[in-house]
Amino acid sequence: MGRARRTARDVAYALYTRRLERRLDLTRMPHHVGVMIDGNRRWARNAGGGTAHGHQAGADRLLEFLGWCDGVGVEIVTVYLLSTDNLNRPAAELEPLITIIENLVDAIGATGRWRVHPIGSLDLLPAATARRLKEVGAATADTEGTTVNLAIGYGGRRELADAVRSLLQEHAGRGTSIEELAETLDVEHIADHLYTRGQPDPDLVIRTSGEQRLSGFLLWQSANSEFWFCDALWPDFRKIDLLRALRAYAVRERRYGA
Repeated sequence: MGRARRTARDVAYALYTRRLERRLDLTRMPHHVGVMIDGNRRWARNAGGGTAHGHQAGADRLLEFLGWCDGVGVEIVTVYLLSTDNLNRPAAELEPLITIIENLVDAIGATGRWRVHPIGSLDLLPAATARRLKEVGAATADTEGTTVNLAIGYGGRRELADAVRSLLQEHAGRGTSIEELAETLDVEHIADHLYTRGQPDPDLVIRTSGEQRLSGFLLWQSANSEFWFCDALWPDFRKIDLLRALRAYAVRERRYGA
């Protein structure tokens, strides 16, 4: 009886998913989606497993999520994997998480479908991890497909500080004085030094687990983004949840700060 109920539920889910897909307005899809994959640890507690079990389930779900985004034509996905604050977690939790992230990056690169672009303060990561991220990024640089920005060792405030530092160093190298820079500085100068420089800002930002805050994610870039908050813990996030987010985005009138 239980198996019959699960089968009926699975069939209903598949039918509803296809219905949503058919009704999506593909002309109004976001080009760039940011996602905050929150809830792995709570999911692990609910499942009776260790924290690493939740992070691994979250990594597995992310691979599926990238495939779903690719399928509807999303050109850029930015994923908040590891914040600078997360780096202060106990070694017993952080070390397995770093290993899971390394394996995840390898798996994304191995698909041959997506261009991997690590963003964040890679100098804060273990040297072997930073080197691995850069190698996968270089190996996939010419891949034609969705660009996957992996925010690892990332903090929005640190990104802005790094951008300003880079801008000052660039102009110092040109011999520009502080006074001259102050007279000409505008927002585009800073945007050109962000980790995501050269990319459009995210159209849609998704956060799972019921939390409704940015937690430092893409502080500059998300100024005019649409937001969609989902109660599902990240490992439980389904394709139908993404489709609902895309449906909600498609009917919004974007005001760009107005």
